[in-house]
Amino acid sequence: MKQDFAFVAERALACHSPALMRPGPADTDLIEALRQAAARLARSLRGGLARLCGGDPPDVAIAVPYEQAFADFAREGLYAYSLYGAAPSGARLLSAIDAEAVLRLVDRAFGGPGEAQHPLPRELPLSADLMVQRIEAILAVQLGLALGSASAGRPVIDVLRRDSDLAQLQPFAPATRIAVLDIAVSEGVRAPWPIRIALPLAALAVLTGIAPAPGPGPRDLAPADPASEPFAAMPLTLTAVLVDARLPLQAVSRLEAGQVLNLPIARQVPLVIGKRTIAHGTIGAVDDRVAIQITKPA
Repeated sequence: MKQDFAFVAERALACHSPALMRPGPADTDLIEALRQAAARLARSLRGGLARLCGGDPPDVAIAVPYEQAFADFAREGLYAYSLYGAAPSGARLLSAIDAEAVLRLVDRAFGGPGEAQHPLPRELPLSADLMVQRIEAILAVQLGLALGSASAGRPVIDVLRRDSDLAQLQPFAPATRIAVLDIAVSEGVRAPWPIRIALPLAALAVLTGIAPAPGPGPRDLAPADPASEPFAAMPLTLTAVLVDARLPLQAVSRLEAGQVLNLPIARQVPLVIGKRTIAHGTIGAVDDRVAIQITKPA
């Protein structure tokens, strides 16, 4: 029995690019990139929050970012939670603003000494909700400027919705790993007021500019629905070809008013859009107007 065989390669083995095989950034690299972004955020927030603090820039301190499960993010007490979306990556961010601090800012805005009522209300009043919207707008702009990089671009961050009940927002699954920024805003001898920001760890590579934002997904090759917008209201020019006849040049040159041309009309009149025939029909009349009854769609 012959035991030796000749083995021939059926095809060349795949040779992947090292760039494709390179592992993603480690969690420590992501936290370090976020720490650098937090340093930029601390500087820019001073000017952004100044108009809420009587024009004087407050002191803004941001602790070293840390990682935890989202289930551990919530704290006791009343907070104004806001959910943000970052374009073009679609990543979600969350901020938690201390309700007592918001009420203190509202009291100052109405000429008071900047003190919150005690005990705190169960829900924020409308005036406090308006103040939260102002803080949200500042955070969205300054976070967009601080995150990303000059080469990868800065994300555009928009406020999606807000609620004092974190369960109503449902920003992340409880087991989601997040990176947390603890921000302390201080105004002289006043007690500092806290802001907490949560960013999903899985999105940090894109948010901080370490990795580029993902490109657009594959195109949907399914046929468009002509009954749905924006196609439904699109105007099209429909042409009904009643007569398609040939006349010699001498007959055309002698055309005059009152002359009768015997032109046979086809029993099946084509309906044309552009250069494409879409249906055929027969000539008739409806309410003293010429009409075409469709007999055969193309």
